[in-house]
Formats: sequence, C-alpha cells, structure tokens
Amino acid sequence: MNEEKIIKNLKKLILHASFNAQEGHIPSAFSILDILYVLYDKVLNINFSNLKDISRDYFILSKGHASLAHSAILFHKKLIKESDMLNYCSFDGILGGHLDRLKVPGVEISSGSLGHGVSVSIGISLASRIRKINNKVICLCGDGEANEGTFWESMLLSTNLKLSNLCFILDYNHSNDRSIKLEPLYDKFISFGLNVIVIDGHNHEQIYNSLNSLNLKKPNVIIANTIKGKGIKIMENNPEWHHKFPKKEELNQLLIDLDS
Repeated sequence: MNEEKIIKNLKKLILHASFNAQEGHIPSAFSILDILYVLYDKVLNINFSNLKDISRDYFILSKGHASLAHSAILFHKKLIKESDMLNYCSFDGILGGHLDRLKVPGVEISSGSLGHGVSVSIGISLASRIRKINNKVICLCGDGEANEGTFWESMLLSTNLKLSNLCFILDYNHSNDRSIKLEPLYDKFISFGLNVIVIDGHNHEQIYNSLNSLNLKKPNVIIANTIKGKGIKIMENNPEWHHKFPKKEELNQLLIDLDS
C-alpha cells in the first residue's frame, strides 16, 4: 500500500474515532499526521520491543490536543490496537483527549498545558547527553505554544546547553494568526541561536530530508508549513472545525471528501 493510501486510511480511522467519542481535534491531527508518519516509519528508533531501553530515540508531542494523530500512528506501528482507537475517550478506553503515558505504550508525557513538552524534551535531551547516549529527541509543537513564555525560555536554554541531539518541529498551520502573528518566525529562531530549516509539512520527502540534514553542533528547529484539516476542503483552515466532531451525515460526507 502506498503512503498516500496509508495516510488516507489513518485519517478515516481518526474520523471514526472522533465520531464515536464525539470528541477530538480532527484538524490539528490532520495537520501533523504526515510528519508523524515519516518520523515513526523512517527516522525514529522506537518500537514495541525497545520502549524500556533508555538509549532509544524519544518523541514528545507537545501539542497534546492532537492526540488522535499520535494514536493513529501508534496503531499503524502496532503499539496499540484498532479497538483502542475506536474507543477513544471512552470510560474504559486507554486513549484520552491528551494521552496518558501510564496507559499508552510509546507516550513519553501526559501533556496538557501548551508549551510544557518543549521543556520536557530539553530534560530528556540533557539526560541522554549526561549518560553519553547517542540518540534523537524530537519534540513536535504547535504555533499556539509560541505565545507561551516557557516556549521561548526553552529555546534559549536549548541553545545555551548546546543540545545538538534535540530537534523541535513546529507545526506552522497559522491557527495562531487569529491571536498573535509570529512572523518573522524564521528570524526569531535564528536570533535565539537555533539552526532553522523550513519545509512543506505535508511533503514526505522534505520531512525526511530535513530530519537527515540537521546541524550536529546545536539544537535544530524545523518550521513545517502545514494546513490545518489537510485533506478535507470544508475543514481546511476553518476555525469552526477546531474542536468540532462530525454528526452521522457529516461523517459520511467527510469520508467521501477524503477520497475525492
């Protein structure tokens, strides 16, 4: 099965999970799904057999409300079951709006408040260096987090510590523009001392190449230009759908739109 078909099938699973739960941030999940697919399928050394190995790679989803995307990828990598996806946000299910690291294999933090994942990733990165572990620590964050002071404090700390095994990926879907515009974002990261790469966050080749051309002397940030709700026109960059879940008749139409 080609990658485009895999991504479409995972998006359909996300739609069904959200419909069953009447919960979830679908557009945010669609925004990062391509990034997560490339990370878990081609870059990160994370699998069911090495989760207790401290020398493995680490992935931190700082924009935790996009948990449906992370859950879908964990299902794709056979870390959780399809039934877990379809029981999303149920009383006896393991998956919630923010994933619980004590319940879900492969989840590093029980996220919540925006911006905390970037500081946690710094701690993991520093601990790996102290232990002389040669691994990757990848933190995926949203542009909304850049409104938080802890976000920029973390950027400053990461460069002061010269955490070269650490890479931030910013899901730049411009949902933050309605609050505070971040431009010139590239210049801001440069001024904080990070190595900056700009890509199309839905182009698998660009995602992969950026993760294999990181600066090995300083922390990196990849600005991934994305479309919130990518793949469904009525949902793309539409604030109405930020935390909207489909009704039955909407679900059927959304599934059709994904195949169009």
